[in-house]
Amino acid sequence: MNNDKLEDKREVNAVMSNENQETTAKNRTNAPEIGQEILTTVTTQGPAQQQVAIPSIIPLLPIRNAVAFPGTVMPLNIGRESSKKSVENALEGNKLIGILTQRDSQVEKPTQKDLYTWGSVGFILKLLRMSDGDQTIVVHGLLRFKIVELIHAEPFMMARIEVYNDPKQEEIENKTELEAIVHNVRSMANRVIELSPNVPEEASVILNNINHAGALADFLAANLNISTEQKQKILETLPIKERLESVHTALANQLDVLELSSKLQDQVKESINKTQRQYFLQEQLKAIQKELGESDQRTTEIEELKARINEAKMPKDVEAEALREIDRMAKIPLASPEYSVARDYVEWLIVIPWSKQTTDTLDIKQAKKILDADHYDLEKVKKRIIEFLAVRKLKPEGRGPILCFVGPPGVGKTSLGRSIARAMGRKFIRMSLGGIRDEAEIRGHRRTYIGAMPGRIIQEMRKIEVRNPVFMLDEIDKLGQDFRGDPASALLEVLDPEQNYSFTDHYLDVPFDLSKTMFIATANYMAPVPPALRDRMEVIELPGYTLHEKLEIAKKYLVPKQIDENGLNKEKLVFDEEALQVIVESYTREAGVRNLEREVGNICRGVAAKIAGGSKKSFKLIRKDVSTYLGPVRFEPEVAMRTSVPGVATGLAFTPTGGEIIFIEATSMPGKGNLILTGQIGDVMKESAQAAYSLLRSQAKKLKLDPENIQKKDYHIHVPEGAVPKDGPSAGVAIFTALVSLESEVSARHDVAMTGEITLRGLVLPIGGVKEKVLAAKRAGISTVVLPDRNKKDLVDIPKEIKNTINFKFVDNVDKLLGIVLCKKDEKNSTEKRKKEGQAMCKLKKNSTRSRNSSR
Repeated sequence: MNNDKLEDKREVNAVMSNENQETTAKNRTNAPEIGQEILTTVTTQGPAQQQVAIPSIIPLLPIRNAVAFPGTVMPLNIGRESSKKSVENALEGNKLIGILTQRDSQVEKPTQKDLYTWGSVGFILKLLRMSDGDQTIVVHGLLRFKIVELIHAEPFMMARIEVYNDPKQEEIENKTELEAIVHNVRSMANRVIELSPNVPEEASVILNNINHAGALADFLAANLNISTEQKQKILETLPIKERLESVHTALANQLDVLELSSKLQDQVKESINKTQRQYFLQEQLKAIQKELGESDQRTTEIEELKARINEAKMPKDVEAEALREIDRMAKIPLASPEYSVARDYVEWLIVIPWSKQTTDTLDIKQAKKILDADHYDLEKVKKRIIEFLAVRKLKPEGRGPILCFVGPPGVGKTSLGRSIARAMGRKFIRMSLGGIRDEAEIRGHRRTYIGAMPGRIIQEMRKIEVRNPVFMLDEIDKLGQDFRGDPASALLEVLDPEQNYSFTDHYLDVPFDLSKTMFIATANYMAPVPPALRDRMEVIELPGYTLHEKLEIAKKYLVPKQIDENGLNKEKLVFDEEALQVIVESYTREAGVRNLEREVGNICRGVAAKIAGGSKKSFKLIRKDVSTYLGPVRFEPEVAMRTSVPGVATGLAFTPTGGEIIFIEATSMPGKGNLILTGQIGDVMKESAQAAYSLLRSQAKKLKLDPENIQKKDYHIHVPEGAVPKDGPSAGVAIFTALVSLESEVSARHDVAMTGEITLRGLVLPIGGVKEKVLAAKRAGISTVVLPDRNKKDLVDIPKEIKNTINFKFVDNVDKLLGIVLCKKDEKNSTEKRKKEGQAMCKLKKNSTRSRNSSR
């Protein structure tokens, strides 16, 4: 039964308004006992009143989503057949009916268990028949009742009941306390009526005319905006004080909501009034300015933006978008935040260099001259750059490749990009990608976000003010990735010549042509770069420098630069070549020249301090003076000391910072053939160690070793500098050599370093980074380098001066390897020799400090 459905509302409302509401206070008789048949006064239509006796058996009327209270008049829509029969039965008799609320409003045919036990006896004042067949009755609640027994459920419910009536006002105990509660409830109710716009003023009059405390509680409970369950609970609360307290709590909650709502409405109204006032004043100002022949701020600003759009020479689709945004600005109040957002967007569209570009200087001879002046050697790199410029000269509109310079720190990758820009006559931008984890850093934020702005690509293009700069993406291998997206994926469009002509930033949401921009990426190591991104770039490797190259770079570039930066000149400070060689060999150990420049700068500052102090006017730095400015020697060759005992082999490694030598140490102890690996070894290197150990056991007899003795030992392989992570397969031959040296008690040669991957068949496979590893061997004082046979082709990249000082041996299996790297048994490798070498090491440690920084 839907209590909200009412066809003829005006007739029902007329009936309800014609009822004498004052009977609410009068319909209380002296019948405090539950279960008595009592008389009560009921107001019928018209001025007459009549008393009716409430019998102990009455028909029941289940209702949904509503609770009938004594003393209240309410309309009820009757739709169910059983309910219609119950109403007909009541009308044929004394017009009394028991009104009960359903526990679940979805139940269509309720039984006794579906109804609450307590309800109200209602007197039917009016019956209205609707056009759809439904009926509406107007009932007047009389008294509370409780079901004692269900007489029958069909064709309608009939039950035996017990009625309850509140005591008279003068018979209520704790009258003073009750009056205080009534006063508070009445005050709060009046405040609720005042704040409720849909409640008529007559409600306050009715409220103030109710004198009985129980009647007041019932009246308010019936009209409060609370749940059906809460209303039913109040109906079942018989003590008047408790009933009033429940109503008081509900009123307080409703009053809080209404007062907050009223406060918010006042604020909104005040804001609207302020906005309307501003709009009215602005319209008046426009009219006044129009009469005076002046224009307002918005009109002036919009006209200025339109003129700048015209000057920007945007593509047609971009210009259309900018003008569309300006039309939108004209309809937004100046004080609105949306106006500022739209204006910032148009400003970005205007300042981006859509058509402005520099003219390329494609003089090949001049470009070669600039590259030679800025960088020593790097012939392969210079040759590729000259080829790129030559193609651009022959076909200016062609799309060139994306270059990626890969090499250790300090070899001149970034400065090479600047030289390219200078050679071409273009502007240069450098953008560091190290640590970037958010895709929006590349592509920008969408304008829906507060504080949104374009990505770094568009920002840098705005700063440089041309659309064809040399754009260097530095440290591309240091890109990060997290929940905010993958910046490397965002770079795919930027670095693809087939796509970047229509690069779309999320903030601009219009395509921008990046095809005129020459992108150059740099990296120390290509392994972290995603394959898809690597595929879009042409990788040019910049290997580390040799001693000769470092000396030439220092003489031609670093020394003059540091002398000038520290306020000196050629007359005040001269570097001897031997002194430079000492700095390179004993104070730096790097693939590049960054630390070399730093040490030269330290000497220049020391000399500048002495000259400023007045001690001398000029200096010539010779070999013995180096330690005065730089302190004790930092790096000494230590290979002979480290490999003077069996079980130690020297390997070669390639790291992001260049080549390094590593020492593989092996020892054994009684055990069960287990293999222990330490020194922060990666998974690939662990597999190489396991392969070397398996190869040792499988070829024990061939190597004249005792297989049973090997099985009774545990082997521990350690790679020193345990804080530095290490990985890769190229240490396989060094690990195998260390194990064989340990078991055969024959030391590995201290002047030999080796690199190569091994297989379980004893083959030696090729590896990468040959040049960097050979340079590391040269820096460490190695005289012989063992390489895989298939790496012979890589010797073409080794400088001639290195080839002339290092003996290269090539092997394709471990048999040849051991014949080269292990000492002969007739060589002097006695205990006495090791003792002397140990003493030499102790003496060396006293005279110098050792500092190693290697990472794999």
